[in-house]
Amino acid sequence: MPDSRTVVYVSSAGSREVLVLSLDRASGCVEPIEAASVPGGEGPSPTSMPLAVSPDRRFLYAAVRSEPFPAVSFAIDPRSGRLSHLASCALPDAMAYIITDRTGRYLLSASYHGSKLAINRIGGQGAVEAPAIQVLATPPNAHCIVTDPANRYVYATSLGGDVIMQFRFDAATGRITPTDPPTVRSKPKAGPRHLAFTPDGRFLYLINELDGTVNGYQVAAATGALTERQTVALLPASFADKPSAADLHITPDGRFLYGSERASNTIMGFAVDAASGRLTSIGSTPTEPAPRGFRIDPSGHVLLAVGQTSNRMSVYAIDGGTGRLGKLADYPMGINPNWVEIIHLP
Repeated sequence: MPDSRTVVYVSSAGSREVLVLSLDRASGCVEPIEAASVPGGEGPSPTSMPLAVSPDRRFLYAAVRSEPFPAVSFAIDPRSGRLSHLASCALPDAMAYIITDRTGRYLLSASYHGSKLAINRIGGQGAVEAPAIQVLATPPNAHCIVTDPANRYVYATSLGGDVIMQFRFDAATGRITPTDPPTVRSKPKAGPRHLAFTPDGRFLYLINELDGTVNGYQVAAATGALTERQTVALLPASFADKPSAADLHITPDGRFLYGSERASNTIMGFAVDAASGRLTSIGSTPTEPAPRGFRIDPSGHVLLAVGQTSNRMSVYAIDGGTGRLGKLADYPMGINPNWVEIIHLP
């Protein structure tokens, strides 16, 4: 039987549901628990449906990218991982990315089409509340928003503006204010997309959608300011077509970083130097077609990647010594799977 204490949530935008799955980390065996319907939204199915899990693993949130742009709050059953719908409330726009702050008291979101960031309170019973307590206009196509591990700073990407925005975060009020300088530029037309911190917060990595690269930044401890240290290629050396990089995640021990690339249908891995944060390629692995989303389990042993056009999920073992990926299995998913969350239940 699969390890029922490891639970996977897969957002399937086309079928407007979150698949709840159990995962056996040793074998890669995945078994269905339930398909939870995501209520709200009108018109055609959204292009993606980002998810976020609360830090205490008691709640899951989904953002529907069609009007009225609901944030849907679910309670997670602590024994089975099943979802119970708590509430829905309207976000200020179609959000491409959502995340909670490190306390779980606020939902932070980024709107690609609306070019804005928003912050909403999360109530004591775990449901997102409206209206937003803060909405900020951004350069074109905001795509991601994250807090640093210490919950002191917030960083957000603008794909169309080729910048990372830098903010101070007030955990007491949930509001953000720009730092000085307020932005860090990437290369022109690089297309900043998703961000990933090392666990100690000393280094931040950026995946660039349009030129297929990953940037590495050192984070100033006193100010949170970013200093670019490295840019590495994400694409396989033999691939010459236009890139379409997507998602970025680091192992819980900070030793390995992975980025997905939708044009070549690959996941590139990097070893992370603990002292300098520098990346060294460990090679690419073929994966599901259009791998928009993937996730590493909290133990760092397994990586799960979903394909938007294959409607399937592949499960990989992460070699603890080399970081290389070894495929264990693959499974059918819902329509247009695009986001993965994994939790270990207490």
